[in-house]
Amino acid sequence: MNELIEIFPDNIDRRKLQKVVDVLKAGGTVIYPTDTVYTLGCALSSQKGLEKVSKLKGVKLEKARFSIVCADLSHISDFSQPVSNPVFKLMKRLLPGSFTFILEANRNVPRIFAANRKTIGIRVPDHPVCIELVRMLGEPLVSTSIHDEDEILEYSVYASDIYEKWGEKVECVIDSGPGGLIPSTVLDCTTGTAEVIRHGKGIELVHELFD
Repeated sequence: MNELIEIFPDNIDRRKLQKVVDVLKAGGTVIYPTDTVYTLGCALSSQKGLEKVSKLKGVKLEKARFSIVCADLSHISDFSQPVSNPVFKLMKRLLPGSFTFILEANRNVPRIFAANRKTIGIRVPDHPVCIELVRMLGEPLVSTSIHDEDEILEYSVYASDIYEKWGEKVECVIDSGPGGLIPSTVLDCTTGTAEVIRHGKGIELVHELFD
């Protein structure tokens, strides 16, 4: 199955989304929308999917720095050490949204990624299709950005363009309309406070909160 599937945020077709869920449960890879850019991923529990994503990205799984996408904050304790009250309040304020939180990993993360990883990046995107996909799957998705070969634009906006370049490499691409050009803002919270390590979408809100 190498398919471009249209699933739009204002009218989510759950039958189509179930096709994507079935692909993920079978160890397939999918390019899906977020509130920032389109991203490549697989089911977190799928060793087959993780290995394929790593191969597509050209990195070894034990050295990969993939983030995970959760449907809400309830999954975060499954993969991270307890966070401080200030960090938790910040996460509640900013999520769902265009932010990646780098947290101290708990013992579940090394088992998943076959490496002694001490941190994990966690996202809860503000995108209905992405969130419903995670909910229907019943577990987090692996998330890693896909870059464009264009010398000016770093990311592809249109799913049709992404499918043209990636359609033979992944099992399916979800088309949810034009994506963004700006990735998530990354906040390192491993010290108990938040430090911006990548300026991305939503950075203005972070500056407002920190001022």
